[in-house]
Amino acid sequence: MSFIHSRKFIEQGSVVSVQCSHQINVLLMDDGNFANYMSGRNARYYGGFYKRFPANIPVPHSGQWNVVLALPP
Repeated sequence: MSFIHSRKFIEQGSVVSVQCSHQINVLLMDDGNFANYMSGRNARYYGGFYKRFPANIPVPHSGQWNVVLALPP
């Protein structure tokens, strides 16, 4: 599994914006779902596979969020 990860506090109403030069999965998830993702279990996330950029993902509520940039399998 090849990915880049960042964890930060983000306010509700903010937008996570990612610019990339190639197709990539951009996933926004809470800590529990990130733990599931790391363990290979099903994880719920916002975002998905993007071909066009910027990828803009609205943050549904304030809290700690994990932003994952993952190469497609």
